[in-house]
Amino acid sequence: MNIALDVMGGDYSPEETIKGASLFLKEKDCTLTLLGEKDVVSSVMGNYSFDKNKVKVVNCPNSNSNEVFSIDVIKGKEGSPIITGMDLLKNDKADAFVSAGNSGAIMAGALLKLGCIPGVKRPAIAIIIPTLNGNKVILDVGANVDCKPIHLLHFALMGNAYAKYELGFENPKVALLNIGEEENKGNRLTREAYPLLAERGDLNFVGNIEGRDIFMGTADVIVCDGFVGNIILKTAEGLSGMFMTDFKLSILRSLPAGDITEMLKERFNDYAIRRNYKTYGGVPLLGVNGLCFICHGRSKAEAIRNALHGASIFVQNKGLEHLKKINLEN
Repeated sequence: MNIALDVMGGDYSPEETIKGASLFLKEKDCTLTLLGEKDVVSSVMGNYSFDKNKVKVVNCPNSNSNEVFSIDVIKGKEGSPIITGMDLLKNDKADAFVSAGNSGAIMAGALLKLGCIPGVKRPAIAIIIPTLNGNKVILDVGANVDCKPIHLLHFALMGNAYAKYELGFENPKVALLNIGEEENKGNRLTREAYPLLAERGDLNFVGNIEGRDIFMGTADVIVCDGFVGNIILKTAEGLSGMFMTDFKLSILRSLPAGDITEMLKERFNDYAIRRNYKTYGGVPLLGVNGLCFICHGRSKAEAIRNALHGASIFVQNKGLEHLKKINLEN
């Protein structure tokens, strides 16, 4: 298995990205292709231990992965880590590509170089979310702000495969995010998408769920358009940060020293870890003809390591092959 890693993308690249690569290779028996300015990459690599048989550096002179690119603009960015990574995927020289660069640039590069899996109308960004009932999947969270019913069906089918081959669900419960549980609730998009999902015998469709159900873990795969999904994502990030900060300032600091206080602090830290994006690392761009994982722009070493682990699991479980086998006809 070989994973291509853009070491120039993200706020803390290349130092933290390369550190994350080093941590990953100590835990996983596979190879990495590091994409970036060779002199810079080699210099930073000197700060960490690498097995030379497990890592290769590909020089990318056009190394700004944080710029916002459209497909037209990115055509002139040959030699960038993003385009080089897509070329490696296209030519079967990498099994997955991981980057903390600009998500729009990654999506544009993937569409330009890889295209979509035959039958897929739109790719979707899927995220893993922690709930009271374990980790679940929600998509789309930002790739498509305007969708048609057929797009939501495709998101459901791809999310179903991702839940199976990344999280290990045998028969994921798939739900449509709506403003009510009844079939006739919602806007035109959700009303017309509902029967498309309900008629699929290869989906364990459980109907509509409301926003309050998401973090209760009612469904394993939650489907929505990217406009709604991105608002949910950003709202959840804000609420989680607010809650943890408020709890730390209002409660933990006011408790007297003692065993119970230390226990509470340990449980709080465990809670914070499970709800931190670093724990999950990267999210897949599902539907393009190659495995692309997008990391948070603020990713440090731990997040990069976990993103590489997530990508390796999907590769190991032949995730792309399963996505290609989906019957996308409605």
